[in-house]
Amino acid sequence: MLVYTTGSGVNGFTLDPSIGEFILSHPNMRVPETGKIYSINEGNYHSWPLGLKKYIKWVQEEAPDGTRPYISRYIGSFVADFHRNLIKGGVYIYPADTRSPAGKLRLMYEANPMAFLIEQAGGRATDGHRRILEIQPKMLHQRTPVYIGTDQMVRDVEESIRVWGNIH
Repeated sequence: MLVYTTGSGVNGFTLDPSIGEFILSHPNMRVPETGKIYSINEGNYHSWPLGLKKYIKWVQEEAPDGTRPYISRYIGSFVADFHRNLIKGGVYIYPADTRSPAGKLRLMYEANPMAFLIEQAGGRATDGHRRILEIQPKMLHQRTPVYIGTDQMVRDVEESIRVWGNIH
């Protein structure tokens, strides 16, 4: 599947191998308003900031209204995890941590293209504090933390970081 935007919404095209062409299969894609999937490498929990640790514990708790716990789904591929969350609703998190204080994903050619897609589909993409698309690049291979997906889920992570801190 090819997901594409020119800045006026997002469209998905699926390859039809019988004719060798991509056919519009998902017009005007929108990320669901709510989701129950979070994608993060939980093996790095010990090196995360406190606010992110608190958020992950919160999404794992059972909520009386049935809205939680969320489902952990992490393939380890930004594109694959992003695509699933775009279709089903969710949040993908690749934070800064003690080993990578600037984050791991590259701003210019990993975070920015996906941020543009998710925003065009009604979602949100931040570094935990500001929109990815508002970060002024200083270097070609500059890295950034990434919180991307369903608008409210990203806002929830940002709020946890704001309240509990970004200290490790």
